[in-house]
Amino acid sequence: MGRIIAIDAVFFLLPFAIYAAWLAFTKGSLSNLEDWQARTIGYLAIAGAGLLLVAIAVFVSFQGNPPGETYVPARIEDGRIVPGHTE
Repeated sequence: MGRIIAIDAVFFLLPFAIYAAWLAFTKGSLSNLEDWQARTIGYLAIAGAGLLLVAIAVFVSFQGNPPGETYVPARIEDGRIVPGHTE
């Protein structure tokens, strides 16, 4: 679960990091408050949310089992736990 949250945070914060890098390279400073207006932060948040949704859609579509496989749940056989798997 922690890995999923970390990946989501990276994709959401990526536009902010790119904007900060652009400010650092073009203006040489990140401390000018006029460059970080609420409108700019709103656009970056919208871009981050969009990027996050695309990343989630890509991860969901390429994860999982191939079509046609059946999940067999975990069970106990002879006192041992047999993990769940697909057939």
